[in-house]
Amino acid sequence: GVFNLKDLAIDGSQFDHLFEGGETFSIGELEGRVIATPGHTPACITYVIGDAGFVGDTMFMPDFGSARTDFPGGSAPDLYDSIQKILALPDETRLFMCHDYKAPGRDEFAWVTSVAEQRAANIHISDKVGRDEFVHMREERDAQLGMPKLILPSLQVNLRAGHLPEPEDNKIRYLKIPLDAV
Repeated sequence: GVFNLKDLAIDGSQFDHLFEGGETFSIGELEGRVIATPGHTPACITYVIGDAGFVGDTMFMPDFGSARTDFPGGSAPDLYDSIQKILALPDETRLFMCHDYKAPGRDEFAWVTSVAEQRAANIHISDKVGRDEFVHMREERDAQLGMPKLILPSLQVNLRAGHLPEPEDNKIRYLKIPLDAV
């Protein structure tokens, strides 16, 4: 492959546990559940613990919108359906973002919003936006986006469940950046 990853497992065995939609789990006294929210990628999930939802890259702050769907296996129709699952949670559910890009005009980073705020004001998928309109917008917008700056190094770490590559013969670890292939 592109990164020359000789001994990398690609069957999920490098992870402690792979959650599936509908699964429940406990962290101490906290009870959580998993909602499958594919679209950005096929593996995206949302964790709901009490009145908090952890949405990963599915949605962003209302002034920034939604995740791109042009990654391998991504799907704008799936993302719309996934966001609808999140927006079906109670209005007061707090939604924690995976990261924030600070929309134009906003100087501070933000990381939490609510279902009610998303339904009222998300620039891509509020209550005023239907499925066909969202899918058209998302696919048109994604076609104009370049590759994310850190996608090549992050893939190499993400595929290893957060672990860095093993050192090579010279005892140095490398994140590889292919120059003539992706």
